[in-house]
Amino acid sequence: MRRTVGLLTAGALAASLWFPQPVAAHGIVVRGDLPIPAWLFAWAACLVLVVSFVALGTLWSRPLLEGYEPRRELPPALARVLTAPALEALAGVLSVGLLALTVYAGLEGAQVPTDNLAPTLVFVVFWVGLPFVSVALGDVYRLVSPWRALGRALGGVARKLGFRPLLGGYPERLGVWPALVGFIAFVALELVNANGSEPRTVALAALVYSGWALVGMALFGVEPWSRKADAFGVYFGLLASIAPFERRGRRILLRPPLAGLAALRPSPGLVPFVATMIGSVTFDGGAESELWASLAPSISRAFEGLGASPALGTQVASALGLVFCILLVWGLFRLGIAGVRAATGGAGGGGTRRLAELFVPSLVPIAFAYVAAHYFSLLAFQGQALGYLASDPLGRGSDLFGTAHWQVDYNLIGSATLWYLQVGFVVVGHVAGLVLAHDRALALFRGPREALRSQYWMLAVMVFFTSLALWLLSQANA
Repeated sequence: MRRTVGLLTAGALAASLWFPQPVAAHGIVVRGDLPIPAWLFAWAACLVLVVSFVALGTLWSRPLLEGYEPRRELPPALARVLTAPALEALAGVLSVGLLALTVYAGLEGAQVPTDNLAPTLVFVVFWVGLPFVSVALGDVYRLVSPWRALGRALGGVARKLGFRPLLGGYPERLGVWPALVGFIAFVALELVNANGSEPRTVALAALVYSGWALVGMALFGVEPWSRKADAFGVYFGLLASIAPFERRGRRILLRPPLAGLAALRPSPGLVPFVATMIGSVTFDGGAESELWASLAPSISRAFEGLGASPALGTQVASALGLVFCILLVWGLFRLGIAGVRAATGGAGGGGTRRLAELFVPSLVPIAFAYVAAHYFSLLAFQGQALGYLASDPLGRGSDLFGTAHWQVDYNLIGSATLWYLQVGFVVVGHVAGLVLAHDRALALFRGPREALRSQYWMLAVMVFFTSLALWLLSQANA
């Protein structure tokens, strides 16, 4: 616990020191009015969770996801096309090209985030768009990762020259801790770092992460690093476990949604990683609230009294806010797990730490729900900017494809529709979390009655997360 808290705090604080002036991380944030009172949404969402919990207790009496073995698959001819080495090589070349374009545009183009292609590619297409694709289609990131593509290309050359991974293999005790370091660095860049969305900063961050990834692959091998230590590989891989598709070699199997998460095995560092997924979005939403607007200046002034500049004080306050939100999520989840253990006497799952590792997959749909609800408007509106940014990637007035005159249509989605979508994401994500937790409890504990009793605390945690998500949305859209 102390090691993780120290890691979170040190990482966020270190990231906050890189640049001197704070700016917003997102190029465009679209707000809309709440069509009906927030309390009504909260009550409706909580009612859905309670009804779902009762339905699970009465209709779901044996584990259906745990140990599920896919029996159906895509037609072999189609699967061979989709998994063809030539297609993977082409995707790798394109992804490396986009990485190079991001770096070039960031370094050489205009330094206004909304005029330069680099921030939109990273913060909108990659960070917000790819989660939706992963949840729908599976582990697409593995196909389009520029770092895996570079590692495989360089690794092939190295093997011909007689070189092998320097450390010979990836130690299991490391788990996903290296990925957590990279993930904290990225969310700190987005939410804490001053100038985090400045194109030059985005380009430099891409170069630094590329160096980190290539060194890691040289030490441990391309595939072990990509699966366990690549921050984005772990993040998108977790989200892809929700998808109804699973690739095994040249086969693409069909499975029920969420079955991939039920098959997820415990790994060191996975609990704080998932807590960071939810906590980072929680802070991003909470940073727009009146509560944070009243607290942040006081925290900043406290550090100014210790000799920090106003800009540095603001960044340190944001870093501490981010760490607090991550620890809040982590603490609430551990509280729910403690309740599970108390209700069952520890039967079937071992101690609190072990139970946390076994039940943490149930938080992954909630993490996606937070991302989808909070950032959908950013994807829907700022994503349209790709039309004119593709023609003018450097923001210097070029018109390569004749689309530089395109504009963002802010009437594409009405505010009421947007709110219903956001609330829908939140409710569905939390119900999915309950389904996973209930299915895992049925596999661990003695019979449906004890499994249901073990989930009372988890229901309370889910209701809290639902209410928190809706409150954050009401703040973000106020």
